[in-house]
Amino acid sequence: MRTFSKRGAATVALTTLWPFQALAAELPYLDDRSDAAAVVRSLYNAVSRKEYARAWDYFGEAKPAKDFAEFAKGYDKTERVDVETGAVSSEGAAGSIFYNIPVAIRAIDKDGSEKVFAGCYSARQVNGSIQEPPFTPIQLEKGALKPAEGDLGDALPKQCGDAPPAETDAVFDQARKLFAESHQVQCDTAKEGDDAALSYKISYHNKGDAADAPASEARLFRFFCQMGAYNETHVYYLWNQADGLSEQHFATPELDIHYEGDNPDGKLESVNVIGYRSENALVNSSFDDKTMTILSHSKWRGVGDASSDGTWLFRDGAFALVKYDVDASYDGEINPETVLDYNSGP
Repeated sequence: MRTFSKRGAATVALTTLWPFQALAAELPYLDDRSDAAAVVRSLYNAVSRKEYARAWDYFGEAKPAKDFAEFAKGYDKTERVDVETGAVSSEGAAGSIFYNIPVAIRAIDKDGSEKVFAGCYSARQVNGSIQEPPFTPIQLEKGALKPAEGDLGDALPKQCGDAPPAETDAVFDQARKLFAESHQVQCDTAKEGDDAALSYKISYHNKGDAADAPASEARLFRFFCQMGAYNETHVYYLWNQADGLSEQHFATPELDIHYEGDNPDGKLESVNVIGYRSENALVNSSFDDKTMTILSHSKWRGVGDASSDGTWLFRDGAFALVKYDVDASYDGEINPETVLDYNSGP
């Protein structure tokens, strides 16, 4: 059985997380015409990326300016536009569906100044079964936005048309905002989908609580950050009544790995824990509400024969590293060994 020492000669030092490389400062490309709200978000994505022809194309026959040149000139001073959309209402008429979309935007100029606007956009979707080529997707009809105050969530109209007011989750919305503001360069903060942002409720007792003390409540939020060829990273936020909302950082072992002849494809000689790092993103991670743990699984290459797995346990209101497994051999076999274990009995 291979042994693991706490100290060793540092010939090869490897961090155990998949490299958390910053994405380019340019906003990720978004061209989503699957629903009316997505079209609005795509419009402002195009504006932020200075792709004015694409932004112009989201409008139908009723264009927002007399010509394209005037439309593009209107964004001369604009560096970026943040956008939030609300509950969409719709109604059908004469082979089309018409939508009303609540919208709030924050326009950031090149000099750093910011202005918030809010109002409603309208869009039209022609029934695809009665169309002939070229196919026409959902198109914007018009937008009526006025200056507004406060954050986007506060400025966003509760409804446009007959849509019911959207239910709100103030803590989740705050976590979304903090994530978007803090990680807009490193992460794809505009990603949509069921797994882009996840929320969990945690009920727990602290070690020092009285036996009859009521359970404390916490909220855990996981946000998709970025994806590579075979790994994706997530950022976490934790909320409780006492401490409010905070971004989570995770203790992670730093490894010193030795191979025979300094050849990673050769025989693995030793894996040494030489310290710990604090990581603000975990790889291929998930929260297990039954065991109250966050689990990560980082593949060091696509076949997954070399990897690392971490377990962080929630106790006394915080997450602590309790187990770490490493498979440092590139031998085509999945055979991890434990380098740290505070979670198993003797």
